[in-house]
Amino acid sequence: MIVARNVEHPMAESAVSDLFGSLASPFTGEELFDRLDDLVYFVKNQRAEYVVVNRTLAERCGERDKRAILGKTAEEVFPGPLGRSYREQDEAVLRAGAAVVDQLELHIYPGRDQGWCLTNKLPLWGPEGRIVGLVGSSRDLHPPSERDEGYEEVAQAVQHARDHPDERLTLASLAAASGLSGYQFDRRIRRLFRLSTGQLLLKLRMDAASGLLRGTDRPVAEIALACGYSDQSAFARQFRRTIGLTPLEYRSAGRAGTKAKGG
Repeated sequence: MIVARNVEHPMAESAVSDLFGSLASPFTGEELFDRLDDLVYFVKNQRAEYVVVNRTLAERCGERDKRAILGKTAEEVFPGPLGRSYREQDEAVLRAGAAVVDQLELHIYPGRDQGWCLTNKLPLWGPEGRIVGLVGSSRDLHPPSERDEGYEEVAQAVQHARDHPDERLTLASLAAASGLSGYQFDRRIRRLFRLSTGQLLLKLRMDAASGLLRGTDRPVAEIALACGYSDQSAFARQFRRTIGLTPLEYRSAGRAGTKAKGG
């Protein structure tokens, strides 16, 4: 049996072994995750090839049959530099065992649809203590409704952050503007947006940056300043970490997609 290292109590470990050892076939969770439309789920082997995927992932890649993805790497499934970025992330997990935990990412699918998500990837360990694969998920983020309880109290601060991506805003300043303590404000943001305040501020800056890259010819250095980064290199690193492409790759991909849609 291959598992993620998350069971430490001897009795609990024995119960897990007893249960999974009695199953007729290995448990992958595939049937369960097939029923979750807002979550992408996958298991990959040591070569970073998909061995289990759910329907949501297949559909977002434009495939009717999940089997069309199996045996392929992310670089073979996703186009250009985006697939390369996902493959590099997989290889880092497989090589060093460093988990990816609640990483905010903008996913761009082959049909050019985009969506923000929180991604997790965990190494899978074999019985001899070596990494034999990884399991991962990406959960969609949905914007809250203005009717949601507590939204009104933070709406003005969130709108200010959205309108002023160049300002280096802090949890303390946003909380004070809302008449809340830092703890109260962050809890409210986490409940409404499923993000920490820091993650929300990053998302708003990346939203602004991606919009400027798609819709204008402004230089990257100028866009970096407009989004609160005095250092263009730091901006480019954060943009690639969050979106999987460099700013110029993203601009080029966006324009190529627009031309394709326009015929």
